[in-house]
Amino acid sequence: MTYIERAITPLLKKRVSASKCTLVTGARQVGKSTLIKHEFPEYNRADFDDRLTRLQVKEEPRLFFLNNPCPLFIDEVQKESAVLEEIKRKVDASDNRGQFILSGSQSLELRKGMSESLAGRVSVTELSGLSLREIYNVGFNRHFVPTDDYIREREKELKPYDNLWEIIHRGSYPELYDTDRDWQEYYSSYVSTYLERDINELIAADSITFAKFLTAAAARTGELLNYANIASEIGVSEPTVKTWISILERTGIVYLLQPYRANALARAIKSPKLYFRDTGLVCYLTRWLTADALKCSAVAGSLFETFVVSEILKSYTNAGMDYRFSIFYYRGKDRSAAGENEIDLVIEENGCLYPVEIKMSGNPKASMGAANPVLDKIQEKSRGTGVILCFIDKKTYLRDNLIALPIEYL
Repeated sequence: MTYIERAITPLLKKRVSASKCTLVTGARQVGKSTLIKHEFPEYNRADFDDRLTRLQVKEEPRLFFLNNPCPLFIDEVQKESAVLEEIKRKVDASDNRGQFILSGSQSLELRKGMSESLAGRVSVTELSGLSLREIYNVGFNRHFVPTDDYIREREKELKPYDNLWEIIHRGSYPELYDTDRDWQEYYSSYVSTYLERDINELIAADSITFAKFLTAAAARTGELLNYANIASEIGVSEPTVKTWISILERTGIVYLLQPYRANALARAIKSPKLYFRDTGLVCYLTRWLTADALKCSAVAGSLFETFVVSEILKSYTNAGMDYRFSIFYYRGKDRSAAGENEIDLVIEENGCLYPVEIKMSGNPKASMGAANPVLDKIQEKSRGTGVILCFIDKKTYLRDNLIALPIEYL
């Protein structure tokens, strides 16, 4: 398999050299182990997917570290959290940097465990699936925010994103970019492994029912999250669905995009929107087996939106930034016009709000940004240039404060 250079590599190397302990989080199969083994070959490695290794570190921690000296890479560290206290003792006893690199696929649990055991001692980095920039070997590595400066710099490295629907359908897991790997076989194995390794350790769920839940959730990517609706479809309780959605979020399968909250937006919807982090997984679960069928389907719009949101999140993680406090959506009735208004994304930076629309269209209209003025109600913030990300072939101003941008600007 050809190794694809990861955009986060320079940042990760800098953090490892500056920190005693570095944690790399991300869903299974996004390439955490491959990245670390490729870029840090001098590190010893212990894999906590192995039960005997976990048993040794739990019962004989000192012996474990004698057999696995620093610098040490521990894979799937969340499977034996007891090791964190021993790591704390070791990093406190030495001023050396880069002693440990840890990785794991349960981001929220790991962040909590690190804050309790290794507060102030660990640098946390999130790795996502392959981005369009990585697939097309684009060196530009700034997070997406549609300022004049970003657009100007991005234009220096524009490349055509050919076969976009093939990539949306294929997904972003690095192994799928080995031409010998069968798509259906890969995702079948992925789902089975995910159910067997991660889910069975987190909940005692019937695997068939949980698989139905996965499919029901995938069919709702890009939609407002309605727990009761999913519960009714698969025949489980609403609290169960809430628990299972939380597990999908904790293991990096989905992202819950929160609504933008401001006192001035009194009539905004408060529910999050559900987005799968990988569109290939959505296609597999909902049985869209070819890119051509997907492109012409009724779900093409929601899959395209899911894909673009995922790409924007990747631009943040690859730049080492936390997107949770910067990217939101808006839907509500805060304008005088009748009916609901929606802004697909509201990106906040430096006190400015940038409205972003995601449209599967090659002919964008200024009316697509009609809801943007609702952000003017928030007096303590300013409204930046609005953007419509779409299939247009070149940057086009629709108003002086509204630009249609090709997907290549991501």
